[in-house]
Amino acid sequence: MIKPEIPQDEAKRLEALRSLDILDTPPEERFDRLTRLAKRLFDVPVASVSLIDSNREWFKSCIGLDVKELPRDISFCGHAILGDQMLVIPNALEDERFADNPLVNDETHVRFYAGYPLKAPDGSKLGTLCIVDYKPRYFEPDDLQALADLACIAEREFSMMQLATKDDLTGILNRRGFMMLSRHSLSLSARDNVTHSLVFMDLDYFKSVNDQFGHPEGDRALATFARVMEHELRDSDIVARLGGDEFAALLSHSTKADGEALMARLQSSIAAINQQEGRGYVIAFSYGVVEYDRKKHDSIESLIAECDALMYEVKKAKR
Repeated sequence: MIKPEIPQDEAKRLEALRSLDILDTPPEERFDRLTRLAKRLFDVPVASVSLIDSNREWFKSCIGLDVKELPRDISFCGHAILGDQMLVIPNALEDERFADNPLVNDETHVRFYAGYPLKAPDGSKLGTLCIVDYKPRYFEPDDLQALADLACIAEREFSMMQLATKDDLTGILNRRGFMMLSRHSLSLSARDNVTHSLVFMDLDYFKSVNDQFGHPEGDRALATFARVMEHELRDSDIVARLGGDEFAALLSHSTKADGEALMARLQSSIAAINQQEGRGYVIAFSYGVVEYDRKKHDSIESLIAECDALMYEVKKAKR
């Protein structure tokens, strides 16, 4: 058996998956309808909408298997998300990746598999729409297109879910998306003893930009700040526009000193943008950095509140 490789964009992929807030949620008719259609259309015993988490394959919808999840190491779908095209295994016994897989050799007796990788709007592979048979079979070209069509419907459902967590103007997470991902990240922090820091940022004199240059220019300033912030941060960090001219970033494996160093780099990059573009105003910001202490901060909300208060003291001192 060959275990599925980890995609190069794994951190980004997991962020996209978790921003949906869909893992470990109850069944939904919109996904169950797709698996029923796939089972009936292809006359197979198993059809599922599978999502690949960090160490498991979790079924949002599954017909034919009495399980909610499987280890990622033995999942066929873990292999399917490594490519852009549908993965078709006519006979698993003849494929070195799966010939001695427990799903092939135990009572499940998987032989045929076809899985179409389901993508988020940013291209990240979330999981698959897949079908399974207990006997080898050939997949006709028309079958490939039919499964791809069903997968497109599933992708549209995921897109609608993700839009609820994205900020329309900047393209980064909104408050809802940030709170969901941050709660998950902090729970992992407590379990794995990983240091996190929160940075809370607020643009300075933003109202005057809107008043003097108009709201379209204010929107441009917000989008520019978000773009530079994303560039300076790592893929593992969670960045968001919380609303108005307020931004936040949860930094993983980072102390308060790391957060301060990051803010120094961000200020330098913003200063360079101001100098290069000569907009007639400068983009500037105030910030607060707080290191997460699970004994002190009982929630992401309490961490944000402390960071916000610290940022406000900095902003007040500038006036």
